[in-house]
Amino acid sequence: MTWFYLSLLCIVGWGFADLFYKKGTDQNDKDSQYKIAIWVGLVMGICAFALFPLSETLQSDFSIQNFLLSTLKYSPASLCYIISMVIGYAGLRYLEISIVSPVQNASGAFSMICMVLYFCLVGQTQKISDEVTTLNLIGTVFIVAGVIALAIVEQRLSSKEETLSKENKKYKFGALALLFPILYCLFDTIGTAADGIILDEDTGLGLGEIDVIILYGLTFFVAGIIAWIYLLIKNKKAYNPFVKTEHNKWLAAGFEEIGQIFYVYAMAKNPVLAAPMVASYCILSVILSRIFIKEKLKVSQYVCVLSVIVGIVILGICDGIAEM
Repeated sequence: MTWFYLSLLCIVGWGFADLFYKKGTDQNDKDSQYKIAIWVGLVMGICAFALFPLSETLQSDFSIQNFLLSTLKYSPASLCYIISMVIGYAGLRYLEISIVSPVQNASGAFSMICMVLYFCLVGQTQKISDEVTTLNLIGTVFIVAGVIALAIVEQRLSSKEETLSKENKKYKFGALALLFPILYCLFDTIGTAADGIILDEDTGLGLGEIDVIILYGLTFFVAGIIAWIYLLIKNKKAYNPFVKTEHNKWLAAGFEEIGQIFYVYAMAKNPVLAAPMVASYCILSVILSRIFIKEKLKVSQYVCVLSVIVGIVILGICDGIAEM
């Protein structure tokens, strides 16, 4: 299976995961993000244990020391992803998927901005012209303009007296609520870069696709246990994830793992093209949220979101042209 079809299946998995994340998020529950993390950790942990017999690398020379060393190798990527996802779960309490998903997937533009700033600081401006094309700049402008405009729109919404009512209390943070998807974007950018290095067949760290899925799953499993203990200490009551009302959380976790599996294989085959294509799953998230959750944004919000999506697509096209 080529990277294209693997990326497409990842898009489907993560698009539906976003839908059920939102449906499983309680705006009034301050612990909602931790409960979702517990379910994701549980599902990924079960898959990791189930897949362990298929890993030739981890089993060929298995010892506690070698296993911990492999876990340490992948920890930069896994920790960044876990932190970004928990931040993303928290953001869903205050923002619609139609806003959260596109902003979170603007990591390609923000990583390029960081690269440009770095080259300027170290006095290597020549590399900017070598690495950054006009199409890159156009895509980045669309994304940054969309995010900034969205922040202004959210702030204006929060300043209106009617949006401070009980039904719309999610607007009370205004533009500050965008910090959640922006922080997600930042950590996801670092995680994606680490994945590209770790999974590269020529310069990688010798970890196969199955190994990465297992190590990431076990890391998230531990994170889920920590979240469960945290809630136990905080609320002095054990959280039961198996009650009927939590079904959206385990559906979200299941689709998350499906997307993760296809993502790892797609990144291993073609990290340059797979990353921007996978980022476009936000388009599916917006469509699903409109169909199943009946999310209704203001026209100004839709314009901002569309600007971000257009920027992501342009960056994806640009990467494709660069590979030709």
